[in-house]
Amino acid sequence: MNREGKGTISVQLVHEALQGFSTPARPARSLLDGLGLAPIDLDDPEARVDVTEYSRLWRRLARHFDDEFFGMDARRMRVGSFAFVCRAAMAQPTLGNAIQMALAFFGLTFEGFRGELHRSESLAEIVLLERAGSPPSRAFTYFTFWMLLHGLMCWLVGRRIPLLAVELRCEEPVYTDDYRVMFSDNLRFSRSITRLIFAAQVLDLPVRRSEAELQVFLAQAPANILVRYRDETSLASRIKTTLRGLPAEQWPTSDALARTLCVSPSTLRRRLAEAGQPYQAIKDLVRQEMATLWLADAAVTYVDIADRLGFADVSSFYKAFRKWTGTNPGQYRRLILGSV
Repeated sequence: MNREGKGTISVQLVHEALQGFSTPARPARSLLDGLGLAPIDLDDPEARVDVTEYSRLWRRLARHFDDEFFGMDARRMRVGSFAFVCRAAMAQPTLGNAIQMALAFFGLTFEGFRGELHRSESLAEIVLLERAGSPPSRAFTYFTFWMLLHGLMCWLVGRRIPLLAVELRCEEPVYTDDYRVMFSDNLRFSRSITRLIFAAQVLDLPVRRSEAELQVFLAQAPANILVRYRDETSLASRIKTTLRGLPAEQWPTSDALARTLCVSPSTLRRRLAEAGQPYQAIKDLVRQEMATLWLADAAVTYVDIADRLGFADVSSFYKAFRKWTGTNPGQYRRLILGSV
């Protein structure tokens, strides 16, 4: 138990994982004791649990209750289900085919919802459909489903698949920090539908995984898909924070930034290169983050966005957005504003 960020999960998600199995006769604390896990301070909302310990909790809950989905659906996701869907998905020729197969499997597994994959021009969306008239599920339910599916997608093609937006029917929960690290900063709550949005071009990527690779992946799961670590005290994170607080036309040059950070320009370039995040890439990430937020606001015009981000004209912004995301701003805006 610690309060550090690296390789850890908030204790808030421990509470969420236990909620589906806890009862008045079996409160969360006694449930933890019965699973033989290391002591976890459930009363400290700021506490964090090592990801290996959270993974151990996941596995033991699944084995004990024969449910890999934390008791969040009327039907159990029996132990071995995730391994089965991984093995079936890796037999598909492309990621798009694999997603379709995985969604079909989950549709048979769960009673409360099913997923559909849609391709619209240069964008793809996976929509989670629930029974008509049903209230929204917990955010943890949606995010657990997305974690299983998105984690599988990334492994199948051997690369992280960036998510342009994650929309959920439920209200925003008190705690979302880990979700923003795992998925995207662009989380949108209280929407009419629950869906992931990403560039459609990844659907055509080939699936090339072996049985040996599958065994390694399953042996490491779910720890290997739980955390995409982001150090908020790192140099890159500090630079992003600085840029977010300034109009784009006031963003410092690399030399000016180095002076602000009290290092030489060469040292700054070296440290960013070692982290795999050159200054230009950091600026592009912040521009993309801000662009996706403004595109979701119909009152902000393309001219406004281009100007705010420091582009000479709308055409330059369009070209940059396509380079960043694989789609163009118009297509993204049409899709994102299609639901309210």
